Amino acid sequence: MASAAWAVLQVLLLLPTRSWSPVGAGNPPDCDAPLASALPRSSFSSSSELSSSHGPGFSRLNRRDGAGGWTPLVSNKYQWLQIDLGERMEVTAVATQGGYGSSDWVTSYLLMFSDGGRNWKQYRREESIWGFPGNTNADSVVHYRLQPPFEARFLRFLPLAWNPRGRIGMRIEVYGCAYKSEVVYFDGQSALLYKLDKKHLKPVRDVISLKFKAIQSNGILLHREGQHGNHITLELIKGKLVFFLNSGNAKLPTTIAPVTLTLGSLLDDQHWHSVLIELLDTQVNFTVDKHTHHFQAKGESSYLDLNFEISFGGVPTPGRARAFTRKSFHGCLENLYYNGVDVAELAKKHKPQILMMGNVSFSCPQPQTVPVTFLSSRSYLALPGNSGEDKVSVTFQFRTWNRAGHLLFGELQRGSGSFVLFLKDGKLKLSLFQLGQSPKNVTAGAGLNDGHWHSVSLSAKWSHMNVVVDDDTAVQPLVAVLIDSGDTYYFGGCLDNSSGSGCKSPVGGFQGCLRLITIGDKAVDPISVQQGALGRFRDLQIDSCGITDRCLPSYCEHGGACSQSWDTFSCDCLGTGYTGETCHSSLYEQSCEAHKHRGNPSGLYYIDADGSGPLGPFLVYCNMTDGTPLSWWVGRTNETHTYWGGSLPDAQKCTCGLEGNCIDSQYYCNCDAGRNEWASDTIVLSQKEHLPVTQIVMMDAGHPHSEATYTLGPLLCHGDKSFWNSASFNTETSYLHFPAFHGELTADVCFFFKTTVSSGVFMENLGITDFIRIELRAPTEVTFSFDVGNGPCEVTVQSPTPFNDNRWHHVRAERNVKGASLQVDQLPQKRQPAPADGHVRLQLNSQLFIGGTASRQRGFLGCIRSLQLNGVALDLEERATVTPGVEPGCAGHCSTYGHLCRNGGRCREKRRGVACDCAFSAYDGPFCSNEISAYFQTGSSMTYHFQEHYTLSENSTSLVSSLHRDVTLTREMITLSFRTTQTPSLLLYVSSFYEEYLSVILANNGSLQIRYKLDRHQNPDAFAFDFKNMADGQLHQVKINREDAVVVVEVNQSAKKQVILSSGTEFNAVKSLILGKVLEAAGADPDTRRAAASGFTGCLSAVRFGRAAPLKAALRPSGPLPGHRARPRGPVTRCAAGAASGSPARELAPRLAGGAGGSGPADEGEPLVNADRTDSAVIGGVIAVVIFILLCVTAIAIRIYQQRKLRKENESKVSKKEEC
Repeated sequence: MASAAWAVLQVLLLLPTRSWSPVGAGNPPDCDAPLASALPRSSFSSSSELSSSHGPGFSRLNRRDGAGGWTPLVSNKYQWLQIDLGERMEVTAVATQGGYGSSDWVTSYLLMFSDGGRNWKQYRREESIWGFPGNTNADSVVHYRLQPPFEARFLRFLPLAWNPRGRIGMRIEVYGCAYKSEVVYFDGQSALLYKLDKKHLKPVRDVISLKFKAIQSNGILLHREGQHGNHITLELIKGKLVFFLNSGNAKLPTTIAPVTLTLGSLLDDQHWHSVLIELLDTQVNFTVDKHTHHFQAKGESSYLDLNFEISFGGVPTPGRARAFTRKSFHGCLENLYYNGVDVAELAKKHKPQILMMGNVSFSCPQPQTVPVTFLSSRSYLALPGNSGEDKVSVTFQFRTWNRAGHLLFGELQRGSGSFVLFLKDGKLKLSLFQLGQSPKNVTAGAGLNDGHWHSVSLSAKWSHMNVVVDDDTAVQPLVAVLIDSGDTYYFGGCLDNSSGSGCKSPVGGFQGCLRLITIGDKAVDPISVQQGALGRFRDLQIDSCGITDRCLPSYCEHGGACSQSWDTFSCDCLGTGYTGETCHSSLYEQSCEAHKHRGNPSGLYYIDADGSGPLGPFLVYCNMTDGTPLSWWVGRTNETHTYWGGSLPDAQKCTCGLEGNCIDSQYYCNCDAGRNEWASDTIVLSQKEHLPVTQIVMMDAGHPHSEATYTLGPLLCHGDKSFWNSASFNTETSYLHFPAFHGELTADVCFFFKTTVSSGVFMENLGITDFIRIELRAPTEVTFSFDVGNGPCEVTVQSPTPFNDNRWHHVRAERNVKGASLQVDQLPQKRQPAPADGHVRLQLNSQLFIGGTASRQRGFLGCIRSLQLNGVALDLEERATVTPGVEPGCAGHCSTYGHLCRNGGRCREKRRGVACDCAFSAYDGPFCSNEISAYFQTGSSMTYHFQEHYTLSENSTSLVSSLHRDVTLTREMITLSFRTTQTPSLLLYVSSFYEEYLSVILANNGSLQIRYKLDRHQNPDAFAFDFKNMADGQLHQVKINREDAVVVVEVNQSAKKQVILSSGTEFNAVKSLILGKVLEAAGADPDTRRAAASGFTGCLSAVRFGRAAPLKAALRPSGPLPGHRARPRGPVTRCAAGAASGSPARELAPRLAGGAGGSGPADEGEPLVNADRTDSAVIGGVIAVVIFILLCVTAIAIRIYQQRKLRKENESKVSKKEEC
C-alpha cells in the first residue's frame, strides 16, 4: 500500500531558488579579491589593438602605463578583450574604466566566460541577456556584483556601445577567489559504483549534489534501485534533465511508466550545470541551476528503501542494464557529493567503496568545436567553395527555434544553375534551379526547430543531388550535365541585392547556431573567419552558441502552452479560460454582479472569482433578481464537514436542529430519527471557503430495510462585495495607501472611476528606479506608465468623448515580460511591446498610493471602485473610514447603468449598485426585459379596468392621472406582440364610458386593421394596413402612437404608416381594456363585433396602454399589483418558453432540493438499496394531493362570486353617474 500510494505525486510549486554551493565544496565567504591586477601582460589578449601602447596588456584597472588602456584598431561590435586567470576561479564581480585621460570609454558591454578559451558562454543579468552598464567618462570606476557568481578560467569583455565622440577604451578588473573541485570524466561507456556502508543506519534524508558538463545530449547521470524494482534515476534526454521515480509496486503492470520530473533545457551546451536532489520522508526537492520542483508523495514513501549502492555515469552491471537501454553519460561530473561524501575524491584515491567500470579519468577535456551564432536575419557567412571540382559536398550542424530561415545558397560553375537549402515550417527544403528547367524541390526532416543540434549533409554528383538530415535522406534527380562546384557558399543569409552575388532565398535569414562546417573534404575553421583570414561575415558571434530557451522558465500562466522563436516566445491560451500575451487575464467576469451590470439575465455562467489569480473559472448559476444572497465557493481542500444548511461549521446540526422543530427532539436532523416513513432535510450550504460540494457520503445506519436518497442542486452565486467597494476622494492632497504592489513579472490593475476634473493620478507605486502609475492625463486621455529598468514606457488610450463626464469608466492595465496593454471601457486596446532582451522584473518597495502620489501632487478628485491588483481586491471602504479627505462609498450609479433598465423601467439608486423598477413597464425581471406573455385559448379573455387603478390628481399632468373617467386623452402609446393563426382575431379592445372605443383586429385575410371611434355621434375611423398576412404563426410586434388626430403605426420595428383621424382627437373617460373575446361590444362597427365574437387564440405579450400593463397585472409571478383589476375569464396561462419572443431571457432558476442537479450516493442520486420502499409514503402523497385540489376549487368559487358582486356594484355606480 505504501509504495502504491507513493506512486502518485503532486507537483506543488515551480520557482527559482538562490544559487547554492555543494556540501564540502564551499568557498570562503570573503570572495572578492582582485584577480586581474597581479596577472602578467601575457594573460591579456584582444581581437586587435590600435597601437602597441593600446594593447590589451595595458587594460588593468587604474593603470596609466602605455596609452592608459586597451583600444582596438577599429571600434565595432566584433572587438573583444580577454583575460586568462590561469586556472578556474570563482568570479563574483567585475569593474570597468575608460582609457586614461581620453575620450575613449565603453558605455555598455557583454561579459562572456569559458573554461578552455573556446565555446564561450554569455553571462546573464536577471532573465535578460542585455549588456552590463559601462562608463560615462574615462576615469570613474563602475563596479557590478555578479548574482549569481560563476566559475571560469577565461573571461571576455565585448563592447556594445561607446562614447560617440571617441573610441572603444577599457581598463578592467575581475574579483573573486580560488575554486577547488574534483572532476570525473566519463567517455559514454564507463561508470562509477559507490557502495554504501551497510553497518550504518539508513539516513532519514538523502542529499545528492553535483555539477555536470555534457558532451552528448543523452546519458544516465545516476541510478539507484531497491529489491522490488523501485528505483531513482537521473538521466539527460535530448538536453533536458529527467528525474525518474518508480515505486516498484509488483501489483502494477510492468508497462506503467515511472513518475518523471523534467527540468532544464539545452543542457548539452558543454557548460557546467548544477543539480541538487533532496529526499526527505515523502518530500522530494529537485533543483537544476536556478529552478526547483518541490513535490510531495501521497501516503508512505519508499524512495529511501533502496540498496546500499548508487551508480554514476551509467548502469555498470549487465543485470541492471537490461532495465535501462538508454546510453550512458558522456561528459564530466564535478563536486559529486552523496550525503556530504565526496564521491569523486574517493574514486580518485581508489578507495574500496568505489568500483570503476570502463575508462574513467579525473580531468575534463575542453571542447574544440567552434560554434557560430547568426544573431539576426541580416547575418551571413560567405565561404569559398571548391571551384572546379565535379561535385558539391557540404556538411554542417545547426540548431534553432525558428520555423523558417535560409541555411545555404550556392551557384554551380559555368552558370549551370544554383541551389538553396532552407527551413520552412520546421522542415528542410532543397530547391534546385537549372537552366531551361523548372525548379526542383525536395524535403527532408520535420520539427527541426526544436532547439536541438541537427546534422545536414548535401552532396551532388552527376545526375543526383542528395540531402540528409539526421537519418532522413532525400534524393533529387538532376539533368545529366556536368556538376561543378561554385566559387562561394552563403550560409545563414545573403548579401544585399546590390552586391551582385546572385544569392537569393525564398525565406528570411537564418537565426541560430552552426558548427562543424565542411566544404568538400575540408573542415572550416571559424577562428580564421573571425581573424579575417577566411571568407566574409556580418552580424555573427563566433566561438559561441547564443541560443537560449525563452520558455524556461515559462512565463505562460494558467497552463498556457509556451512556444518560441529565436527572438521571442508566445503563449497558446486555447482552452485555459484566460487570454493575453501570457494567458494572464481571465476571459470571464469575477462575479454574478459583474455579469448583471453588463445586462446579462439569470442563467448559468462561468465566473473567475480571483480574476488573474491562481483559481480557475467555474460554472455557477447567477440569480440576477434581488433576494437572499447565496454564494458558493470552489473548495480548496478535501476536508470532511459534518454541519448542514443554516448551521455553523462543526455544529453537526441541520436547520431543524437549530430551530428546535425536528420531528424527533432527540436528534438534530430529521433524517437521523430513523422513522419508518420518509423524512427529509432541505439545506442550503453557504460557507464559501468549503464549497462547492464535491462528494456526498451516506453511511449505512445498520438498520434493516433502511435507505436514503439525496439531490444536490447547482452552485448558486449572487452579488459581489468587491464590485461596489468604493471611495470618494474629496481633495487633491487626499489619498489611500496600501503595502507595496508585488507584480515583478506580471502586473494587472483594473478599476472603475468617475470624475468631473480634467486630470489626476489614480494610482502610483515607486521603487528605487522602477515605478508604475495610472493617471487621467487629460479629459480624453488615460495613461499607463512604468519603468522596469529599460527606461520609462507609456501606453495611452484616447477617447473621442471626455472621461470626466461623472459616469463610471472601466480601466484595465497589464504589464508583463512581453509588453504592456491598456484598455478603457470598450475603446480599442493599446499595446506597447517590451524591448527585446531587456529587464523584465518590476521592483517596487514603497507604499502603494491610490488617488494620489508620493509627492502629494496631481491627486485625483472623484470616485474609484472595484480596485483589483493581480486579481486581489483592495478594501477601499475600510481604509477610507480612517483616512482624512476620503469617504467610503460613492453615490450616483444610474447615470452609468440606467440604460440597463429597458422597456420603460426606471433606475433606482442603491447603496451598492442599482435596481430597475418595472412598476410601469409591461416587462418584468431584473432589467424589465422579461416579456409577460399569455396564451389565450378559444373563448378566453382578460379585462383590465382603468378607473379602478388610476386616481385623480389636480396638479398632475402625467398620463396616469389623465386616465380618469372625467379627463380626456389626446395621446396614447400602445404596444403589443402576438403570435396566432386565427382570423378574424381581436388583438385589443379599449372602451370608454362615453361609447368611444379603439379596436385592433386581424381581418379575414390576416391584415392588420385599426378602428378609432373618438366621437359617439360619428362613424369610426377604420384603417387597414396591408403589411402582410400577420396570422402566419410568427411573432409580430405592433406599436401605435397617437398625437391628437395623427396616428403612427409601426409593425415589427420597421414598417411604418401614418394616418389622420376624422372622428375626433379626444379619447374620453377610458373604461377598460379587453384582450381576447369580448362579450359585449355595443356600438362597435360590424368588423369589430365579428372579431370580438371570435376573440383571440394564441400568444399575446408586452401589452401596454400608456403606463398600464394588463398582462403583467394579471400574470406577474408575485401576484397582481395592489389596486390592479385585471380579470381573466377562461383559460389564460403563460406562453410556452420561447413562444412569446424571438430571444427570450434565460430564466434557468433551479431548485436547491428536489429539483435538477447532480444527485445520488454514488454520484447518481438513486436510493441506497437496503430494502424495498413502503407504500405508506405513496398513499399519504395521494391523500394530500386530493385535499389540496378540493381546497383550490373552493377558493376559486369564492373568488368568482366576489368578482361578480363587485362588477355589479361598479356598473350600478357608473349608471348613476351617467344619469347625473
